[in-house]
Order: sequence, then structure tokens, then C-alpha cells
Amino acid sequence: MTIRIHHLNDSRSQRILWLLEELALPYEIVRYQRDPVTNLAPPELEAVHPLGKSPLVEADGALLHESGAIVDILVRRHGKGVLAPPEGSPDRDSYLMWLHYAEGSAMLPLMLRLYTSRLGAAAEPLAPRLESETARHLGWIDSMLQDRAWLVGDALTGADIQMSMVGEAARAWGLIAPYPAIAAWVQRFQARPAYRRALDAGGPYQFA
Repeated sequence: MTIRIHHLNDSRSQRILWLLEELALPYEIVRYQRDPVTNLAPPELEAVHPLGKSPLVEADGALLHESGAIVDILVRRHGKGVLAPPEGSPDRDSYLMWLHYAEGSAMLPLMLRLYTSRLGAAAEPLAPRLESETARHLGWIDSMLQDRAWLVGDALTGADIQMSMVGEAARAWGLIAPYPAIAAWVQRFQARPAYRRALDAGGPYQFA
């Protein structure tokens, strides 16, 4: 079996490289670079999938998109009992909720802050709401990491991998100081050998 990942620099596909390293799965990388002016993905990605987004993963005869789904599918197919609580365990529902929460809710205020920061004074009416929503989400995540190393159970799971971009973006954008549990969690997962191997494979990554 050959897994091929369509990898865009400085993107969510970096966490899929990390997942593949944690699972010790062989893979090939097809590389894409953001436009240096617009920071957008190149049009070549649209030839792979009409949405033109990364990550895209070719595996088991299918083209997979959406990072949460990719994490879920690859862990179920190839995890061999690691990176996810077993079916029927008390932690399984929590694990699935974290997979969906990352992009369904947690990243939204962070991305809106990024986009509106380019609007200058025009974005000022939105600032209080974005500040409060960012604090709401980061505060809750921080509370869930109090006195624990990982989001679910006692070991790293796909939930941590899927949520990693939230913590990394918060740190990179100077928002993490009030949330020491998130900061410690980011430092913890970035020190993992599989994470470091994924960085070597993927190339420069501004959130590391």
C-alpha cells in the first residue's frame, strides 16, 4: 500500500504528516507552495480536488479530504490499537468530539482574527466579539488540559494531532500566554520524535 499526501507548506497537512509518522506508515509527498504574495494555495491543487485545499491523501484507492476525517480514517484502518480509544470505551465519544471540534468551532475565531487583521479600521467593530470568542475557546481548552498530558485518556491520540493546529496557531499569533496548560501541551507534542520527523519531511513550518 502506498499513501500519497498532497502537502501544502505551512498548512493543516503538516499534522497529517505527523500522524503518518506516529503510525509508522510509508508515504510519498507531493509538494505545493503557497503564492508568496497572496499566501493562497496554488491552482495545481484544484487539479487534484475541486476545492483546491490541503491536506489531500490518496490511500486505499480513495482520495481523502478534510483533516479530521483523514485522521479518523487512517487511525481506524492502520492504528492497530493506538492513537484512539477503543470502540465502546468511555473516552471514545470524547475523542470523536475533539476531532470535530478542532475545525468545527475552535479554529473559527482564530482564522477570523487573522483575516480581519488585514482590514485595519474596518474590522474594529468585530474585534470585541473575536476577542471574547477566542478567549472562550482557548480558556476551555486550557481547562481541559489542567493536570493532564493529553486531551483524551493517558496517551497521545488523534484528537491531539487534529487539535494541534489550534495550539500552534495561538502560540504563533501571540495569544497563548494566559493559557499555560495549552503552552505545555504544545511543547510536549512538538518534542515527540514522530513530530520532529514530520517536520524534516514536510519542510519549513512557521508554527513549529
